[in-house]
Amino acid sequence: MTQKWDVVIIGAGLAGYVAANYLAKNDLSILILERGKHVGGRAKTDKIKHQYFNLGPHALYKKGKAKPILEELRINLNGKSPKLTGFLIENNTAYVAPLTPSGLFSTSFLNWKERLEWVGVLMKVNRMDTEKLADLTFQHWVKQIALSPKVEALLYVLARLTTYCHAPDKVSAKLIVSHLKVGMSGVLYLDGGWQTIIDQLHNKAVISGIQVHSHSVVKHIAPSVDHHTLMLSNNEEILAKRVICTTHPQELNNMLGAEANLLQNRFFAQITPIKGATLDVALTQLPNPKLSFAMGITAPFYYSVHSNDAQLSDDGKSTILHVFKYHSPHLHIDGKEVKHELEQFLEQLQPEWQKYVITKRFIPNIIVNQRLPRIGDEQNLKRSETDIPGLYIAGDWASPNSILSEGAISSGKQAAQEIIKIENEMI
Repeated sequence: MTQKWDVVIIGAGLAGYVAANYLAKNDLSILILERGKHVGGRAKTDKIKHQYFNLGPHALYKKGKAKPILEELRINLNGKSPKLTGFLIENNTAYVAPLTPSGLFSTSFLNWKERLEWVGVLMKVNRMDTEKLADLTFQHWVKQIALSPKVEALLYVLARLTTYCHAPDKVSAKLIVSHLKVGMSGVLYLDGGWQTIIDQLHNKAVISGIQVHSHSVVKHIAPSVDHHTLMLSNNEEILAKRVICTTHPQELNNMLGAEANLLQNRFFAQITPIKGATLDVALTQLPNPKLSFAMGITAPFYYSVHSNDAQLSDDGKSTILHVFKYHSPHLHIDGKEVKHELEQFLEQLQPEWQKYVITKRFIPNIIVNQRLPRIGDEQNLKRSETDIPGLYIAGDWASPNSILSEGAISSGKQAAQEIIKIENEMI
């Protein structure tokens, strides 16, 4: 006999688990369906040779929306904040990064006039009313606020660092500057990796009576007035009063098929993901132990030693670092070439690092966030419920004013709150 659930959540990542844990407080029957073997989505951490690798460099904003939501759910967040002392690299020249007060005074990248301008720009960013940027691309805003090409370049570096976006001419200034403001307040690197968040959310969900089924691929959603029918790849049918979908928007379109509303369908189909390449490395030691952070100025590269501020190996003695390349949208990726670029960038910073490798992993074209944030996106994402009553969206792409974990976690809570409000009105 087909079981009917109050809420079925598609996807066992951050958004799905956050939604489930809020809904669990309201005496609802809840099922999470995960297509993969393991839960966590892109927040999972892989343990390889006693080393903990997130899927590329992960950081949690200290002053963002996600951290207080996780704390409200009583998730323990153990780790420290990295310092932004390091270097910016341009044409094989290393400059002290002017991202701290000491870096600002000692860098040779900026002259004194440019230093004053850079301080002024950072103060403006902190005071910025981002609502006034709603109709601007990030590039347009940068050209308005920066006089010096070097200050312009620094804003692009900061944007890549805080949002992973490498498309200033395409992205929304409102969203990027919002993330810049939060990112400048610092981040946390988490002991044990982001899997620790997933494990805690999963355990709390299961204790609350939520069922989690892995290897469950939803092929089709057939909406109707009183319930939705979910058809799985094994031909099983599941009935749900309400559905929260946390998959990629195009996947949702595919699951709905002919039932997809044309206007919303068009918006979902136009969404482009943010991508990058990651080289995740565990070393017995660093050749140059003082260098823990660097970024390319025009070349879109990132390097950071995460194990300086988080325990990411069983014995706590290894060095875990990430080297990352921010991809431009729609760029053809040559995996071999990108791997060579990342290894060369690391060689430039840590000569002969290969001698100390415990293990390493290269992923040439990883999705960092499902939505490259464009001007006007928020108009289509004002609420979690779609044009199909009882069908909700959540995920890193589904928040009107946030991306990354900020978007995933805040949209998960929002979808749950919308459902709880309706449930309470029906009592």
